[in-house]
Amino acid sequence: MPVDIKRLKSFVSVAKHKSFSQAANELHTVQPAISRHISALEAELGVSLFNRNSRDVAITQAGEQLLKDASAILALAEQAKTHAQLAHNGQIGTLNIGYLGPACLSFMASLVRRYKLQFPKVHVTLFEMTATEQIDALNNERIDVAFSRELPTSINTQYSSHNIYIDKLVAIVNQSHKFAGKKAINLAQLKTEQFIIFNRDEALGLFDETITLCKQAGFSPNLVSRPRHMQTLLTEVAAGLGVAIAPYCVSKLYNAGCHFLALNNVTTQIPLQIQYKHNHPSATVNAFVEIALNAQSDIQQSMTKHL
Repeated sequence: MPVDIKRLKSFVSVAKHKSFSQAANELHTVQPAISRHISALEAELGVSLFNRNSRDVAITQAGEQLLKDASAILALAEQAKTHAQLAHNGQIGTLNIGYLGPACLSFMASLVRRYKLQFPKVHVTLFEMTATEQIDALNNERIDVAFSRELPTSINTQYSSHNIYIDKLVAIVNQSHKFAGKKAINLAQLKTEQFIIFNRDEALGLFDETITLCKQAGFSPNLVSRPRHMQTLLTEVAAGLGVAIAPYCVSKLYNAGCHFLALNNVTTQIPLQIQYKHNHPSATVNAFVEIALNAQSDIQQSMTKHL
């Protein structure tokens, strides 16, 4: 049977003061209550903890050993209370964040830095993931927060989602392409080009939207590559292997040799959202979400100012 914390507090106080009456004063109770706690503790352990006479209270060898352990137990109990209160307020714990690299590179560090200034004892871990990887990580609770594209309708009711910024689709050509001197083109002007489109397995919505837009422009794209990483997509464009359609956020990656073009009459919105489970509120998550939402306006401006 576990030892009662109240009894341990009484024992430690008597051992410290070598007095039942002074222990009672310290613990704001009466001496008979202290005596009952010590007697019950001795009965439970089957040992004498103090040698008592009319003038003195002396701790026994068994009492000395218990004093060491009891002091440690009481300290841990206080620490547990403090930790519970800090966790309730989101001041300690862990926070695992998944994010789309190209979509978040320019602002993720500042968000986390701002969060850590307020909550320095929370351990934050960042995971760069594709949208597909983030869905799996959310479902299996490997991440607490996702920065990703809109969730599939099959699971979006399980999560809270807020737009952080709205991106647009752009065309990307290499610097020697005939359109490299332009700022904007019609999508139909690319109908004879070889296309590089981000892999469908990693971004289902982006791939399907690109194919749909091409068909609406009167052609089916000649797909020559479907890279799984946006940096690879840019490298292939820079190498002259084809043209690409992608969210403008990829311009934050290394893009030497690439030229970005606005697409006339393409109004597709590409939201970058923050997502988290809404039925398991966490103080650490709530605090981070609040910081992210407060930064929405600045992030939107910085991510789209050159479009």
